[in-house]
Amino acid sequence: MTFVPVSSVFDAPLESEVSLRGWIYRHRSSGAIVFAVLRDSSGIVQVTLKKGNVPDEQLEAARAVSMEASVEISGRVYEDKRAPGGREVRASSFHIVGQADVYPITEYQSEELLLDNRHLWIRSREQTAVMKIKASVLAGARDWLREQDFTEVTPPILTQNACEGGTTLFKLKYFDRDAYLSQSAQMYLEALIFSLERVYSITPSFRAEKSRTSRHLAEYWHLELEEAWVDNRGNMDIQEGLVTAMVERVLNERKEELLMLRQDIEPLRDVRPPFKRMRYAQAIERLREKGFDLKWGCDLGAAEERALTAEETVPVFVTNYPKECKAFYMKEDDEDPRTYACADLLAPAGYGEMIGGSERETDLAKLLARMEGQEICTEPYRWYLDLRRYGSVPHSGFGLGVERVTKFICGIEHIRDTVPFPRTVSRVYP
Repeated sequence: MTFVPVSSVFDAPLESEVSLRGWIYRHRSSGAIVFAVLRDSSGIVQVTLKKGNVPDEQLEAARAVSMEASVEISGRVYEDKRAPGGREVRASSFHIVGQADVYPITEYQSEELLLDNRHLWIRSREQTAVMKIKASVLAGARDWLREQDFTEVTPPILTQNACEGGTTLFKLKYFDRDAYLSQSAQMYLEALIFSLERVYSITPSFRAEKSRTSRHLAEYWHLELEEAWVDNRGNMDIQEGLVTAMVERVLNERKEELLMLRQDIEPLRDVRPPFKRMRYAQAIERLREKGFDLKWGCDLGAAEERALTAEETVPVFVTNYPKECKAFYMKEDDEDPRTYACADLLAPAGYGEMIGGSERETDLAKLLARMEGQEICTEPYRWYLDLRRYGSVPHSGFGLGVERVTKFICGIEHIRDTVPFPRTVSRVYP
């Protein structure tokens, strides 16, 4: 017996014989007829079983089958406008592969129950759609980066130095010394540009931030790039090309899944270069006009980012943040020494920051002075500082939150729904 995907039913000749296998998505019986909706990774289809068309014992098994039981079915394809997708399979055989207990998830369950049963909830069609879209996001990124001569590399997850700040590090014991889970691969990627020039990695990153928001995870997937011979403007050009490629890949491959998650996919077609660009000073002025009480040097939070982009359909760069709200390794802006040559890329429609990037400081003396001023111990960074001692070149890089980009593309409210098993302040189970 050759099994075919459920989705192939909708392209098969009418009255052709098909064999399917999957899980019972919905189920009801009406007299001598059993209606079951079968689910597999490709979609759903209605299956009907009638007395006389299948052996009596198989009909009884179908009548008693539980939601999420795994089954194998054979039958013929017919039109039925009442069925999902307008077709059904009229079964000639029905075999239960794995029976199911009473399924703990029913309609209108609490978010906490769904999270406690995440290992089961990821079977939902919505979660399946998100994971397929996320796969296309990553595939689109990898293909575009390969075309741009970037080399994918594999930096470590265990480290002895902080990249984004010591207060948000997960500390652990590494044999007889202290180590941390990586916040970012940036510094290791910087080391690799001196041989490969253009590099990227896709790794998990960890932030011990006690943030209970719709855009924070303690563990997330980080797409990071570093490029030799590139300044901040060139860095933003690369971000435009990368994000556009990711969105285009999803539009080309996952239209059906997108329409399941968001009513209107047309705004995604507006995501193409050039993206809007504004300096931090302009952003602060615009936010003050909207009633925000902000002083120079304040970082922008979720509310501010939402206000800046709520009416936009194209991502927006905010550039030249003040030094006091960004990391020590960024390059001082030549035109405004109060700021760094950096940029955050904000998703349109209020979805918030997707990318943070900058040109990197190449002046060793400036790096050491900043570290001293911020009381950062230089010993764990000795290897990183060596990069400025042996043939340093202008270079830039950025980090893209894969789940944040996926959240924007899917048009979903909470970032926890962009990852199979979310890790947050309150959750590390299952």
